[in-house]
Amino acid sequence: MGQLLDLLPPGTSLSDDGVPVVGGCRLDELAAASGTPVLVVAEDALRSRAREYADGLAERWPQSRVVFASKAFPCTAVQRVMVEEGLGLDVAGGGEILSALKAGVDPRLVVLHGNAKLPEEIALAVEHGLGLVVVDGPDDVDRLEATVPAGREVDVLVRVIPGVTAETHESVLTGHDDSKFGLAPADAAPLIRRIEASSALRMRGLHLHVGSQILQTQPFADAVAAVARLGAELGEFPVYDLGGGLGARYTWADEPPTVAAYLDSLIEAARAHLPAEAELIVEPGRSMVAEAACTVYTVVTVKRGKHTFVAVDGGMGDNLEVALFDQRFEAGILGRLGGDATEELEVCQLVGRHCESGDVLIRDLPLPRPAVGDRIVVPSTGAYCFTMANNYNGNRRLPVVFARDGAWRTVVRRETWEDLLRRDVD
Repeated sequence: MGQLLDLLPPGTSLSDDGVPVVGGCRLDELAAASGTPVLVVAEDALRSRAREYADGLAERWPQSRVVFASKAFPCTAVQRVMVEEGLGLDVAGGGEILSALKAGVDPRLVVLHGNAKLPEEIALAVEHGLGLVVVDGPDDVDRLEATVPAGREVDVLVRVIPGVTAETHESVLTGHDDSKFGLAPADAAPLIRRIEASSALRMRGLHLHVGSQILQTQPFADAVAAVARLGAELGEFPVYDLGGGLGARYTWADEPPTVAAYLDSLIEAARAHLPAEAELIVEPGRSMVAEAACTVYTVVTVKRGKHTFVAVDGGMGDNLEVALFDQRFEAGILGRLGGDATEELEVCQLVGRHCESGDVLIRDLPLPRPAVGDRIVVPSTGAYCFTMANNYNGNRRLPVVFARDGAWRTVVRRETWEDLLRRDVD
């Protein structure tokens, strides 16, 4: 079980009694004070990864910028860290726009996405002067032209489908020919001409994206080459947004490319296929935040029979990645991560507390004889877990805690029973 340390946030150490110390904070003490489940973020790991992306891209292509894909962890405090480290923000809805602004982002560094942007979201983008709106189809142009005041222009990118199928779960594929996002080249060409003739919009460039949790660099390079081949029909542009999608390490078997390898592959393709004077944008999300966080639970019930079911006080209410994407996680028991070779491991089904047979966090997980009251830590929960947290069975969404230099602070409080009833209209 000592291997679990390799999956916990960078900088994590192990105390003499087998408890992970994240951001200088013992997880058992933090969990006792905050309650469980709790999502713990190593703030220094978050900042380090942001700088790694920003510095690495700037070294390879000076006319460039990194925008954090907020949907991976749309928490104001996380967005604020990215802003403080000099990144822009990618947003995909009205709530993410408002939290980005609250985080202090320069609106000119915000990129708005969405395959079905609502009129009020378009209005927010125009009102606050967001830097780029990614046009996903003609309806976006209709709404923008109806919203932009006379005498103003909004900068836009057109999302094109590169026709690249990466090796990942089908639910997070976005660059294949049957994607709901973007336009095929034949459909993009007339829309680009329409935008170029518009008095309300300014055509700035193209956007592409191939998917999420991609563990090879070649699909990213292939997508750049595919878009470049459209140049004869679509023309060259001053801005190319190359999306994100680099995978994260969830299990010991995962071997995602390093940020450096990803950027090397992407920029090599850009140098070969894109205008040298163009501005490049990348939008990392999952690879920015997944490994910077972990979730701590408390064991509520243990049932031994045909299988050993270990039920914790969370589940699909705070981690839908398993049910939706079959994502594998690992876990261990606090205080028993030191690797005692004499301790017998029991194959367990780590399950949640929700009334759903599919509420399984980790199947066939070896644990050292778990018992009620044990604290369980699950690494690599920084991406999309907070995003998709929900109120199934009246679940109260979990808090987010930042740990740094031996101190921790709550940046999102746990929901209360009152919160669950607040929207009722009598």
